[in-house]
Amino acid sequence: MTYLTNPDEIYQKSFEIIGQEVDLSVMPADIAPIAERVIHACGMPEILADLRISDDLAQAVREALLDGAAIFIDAEMLRSAIIPRMLPAETEVICTLNNPAAAKIGKARNITRSAAAVELWTQMSPDRLTGAVVVIGNAPTALFRLLELIDEGRAKPAAIIAFPVGFVGAAESKEELHNNPRHIPYATLLGRKGGTAMAGAAINAITRNLEK
Repeated sequence: MTYLTNPDEIYQKSFEIIGQEVDLSVMPADIAPIAERVIHACGMPEILADLRISDDLAQAVREALLDGAAIFIDAEMLRSAIIPRMLPAETEVICTLNNPAAAKIGKARNITRSAAAVELWTQMSPDRLTGAVVVIGNAPTALFRLLELIDEGRAKPAAIIAFPVGFVGAAESKEELHNNPRHIPYATLLGRKGGTAMAGAAINAITRNLEK
């Protein structure tokens, strides 16, 4: 078998191919790297048409993290996708999905554990969710519940990066965010496609050149 083995060459070639297949030059300088990294994470240049990214997203995320904000995530596998060395040393990445209380809340209220885990964000860290960065890469119900909490006046994150995936609720939850972002900078991918790799790629693209 013949294939590339040099990691730097593979990396360079990958982005060369992306540049040949999609034109990112028309996008704002802060937005193009996010789109590029998300495309790289999934290998699908065609998703560019469905990417929705606020012009002020990168700035909002950077300012929040440099100010000591936490990152709230919906799944532990997303934690592995976020590159810690790119974050300020004190940045806390919070996931409550496996907290026993999430299972209890979910069962008692007949909601998903992912939605219950988001509910826990306001119970365990009521002040920290406001001004925080939220990254959702798995569960549509997590995004739905987050938007409900915002509508209830219980939280207002500094930014939302939302790439929930699936056949039930994924497209609808992201459409809701896009149609009404609640004056919050955001990134999302319309439709069913999504996942933790894309969500992680989006936050990593922003923090890649973060001045700490």
